[in-house]
Amino acid sequence: MVRIHLDTDFAGDPDDACALAMLLGWPGVDMAGITTVADPDGRRAGYVHRLLEMAGSPDIPVVSGAGASLTTGLAMGSLPDHDRYWGDDPVTPVVSPSGAATGLLRRSVASGATVVAIGPQTNLAMLELDQPGVLTHVQVVAMGGWFGPPADGLPDWGPTHDWNTQRDTRAAATVADRAQLTLVPLSVTVGVHLTRRDLPRLEAAGPLGRVLARQALAYCEDESKSALAADHPGLPTDLLNFHHDPLACAVAAGWSGASRRPLHLAPHLDNGILSFVESAGRPVSVVTAVDSSAFARRWLAAVEHCSRLP
Repeated sequence: MVRIHLDTDFAGDPDDACALAMLLGWPGVDMAGITTVADPDGRRAGYVHRLLEMAGSPDIPVVSGAGASLTTGLAMGSLPDHDRYWGDDPVTPVVSPSGAATGLLRRSVASGATVVAIGPQTNLAMLELDQPGVLTHVQVVAMGGWFGPPADGLPDWGPTHDWNTQRDTRAAATVADRAQLTLVPLSVTVGVHLTRRDLPRLEAAGPLGRVLARQALAYCEDESKSALAADHPGLPTDLLNFHHDPLACAVAAGWSGASRRPLHLAPHLDNGILSFVESAGRPVSVVTAVDSSAFARRWLAAVEHCSRLP
C-alpha cells in the first residue's frame, strides 16, 4: 500500500483532475489527504470535493491552502469558465482556516505519506517555515524542475514554461533544499498525452469520465493544443492535453514505466527564473524517460476502475 498526499492547484489545467481520478482508481494507493494551493477563496478545494463525490470518495480530507505566492505576494493562476468545464451545477467553495493546510500536510507526512506536489509548492514551503526541518525525511514527488530541453520534435519549452516552479520560486527552492525530492520535469511530461482517441473510453466511464472528456475538449480549444500539435512532429496529431500531473502521481504510486536516475542538483535563480543545475548539491531523483504508450493505457485503466468503484 502506498500512502499519498496530493497538493494541487486543482481546476485550472484539467490534468490535475486527470491525476486525481487516476489515483482514486490506482490499486494499492491510500489517499491520506488533499490540499489545494493558489486557492485564495476555496473554490479549487470545492472543485476537488465535486470530483471526489463523483468518484464515490467524499470522505478523503480536503483543505484549501495558500492563496498567494511567498515570492511575490500575488495570487497564482485563475479558473476557467465553470459552465464549460463542469456544467450548470454550482460548486460550494471550501474555505479553511489559516494553518489548516499545513496541519493536514503535517498529519499526512507523520503517517508516512509521500507528498505529490502538482502545483506551486507554497504549502510545503510554509510547512517547513512553520516547523524547520520537518521536510528533511519527507518524500516529495514534484511535477516541475527544469534542467534540460525536451526531445526533438516536441515543443522547445524552457524554464519559463515550468509554471509550478515559477509561480513561487522561493517555495520551490525551499522544498529542493529540504525534502527527499523526486522531480518529474516538463521535458519528460511533454511526452505523455491525452488524445482524441481516448475520448470514447472516457465518455463510457460514467459521469467522472464524461467530465474529464468535457474538460479536455474545452482546454484543448482554450489553449490551442491542436495548432501546437500541428507545429511539432513529436506530438500526436489528435492531441488534447499533456499528462503532466498524472505522470507525477504515477511515479509516486510506484509505476515502473518511468526511468529515474539520481543527480546532484541545486536550484539556480537567474533574473527571477528558477531552474536546476548540476552541482555538488543534494541528491535528487529525476525522471528522465517514460514509456508513453504504456502510460496512456495505465491511466485510462485507472480512470475506468475509479468509475466502477462503489
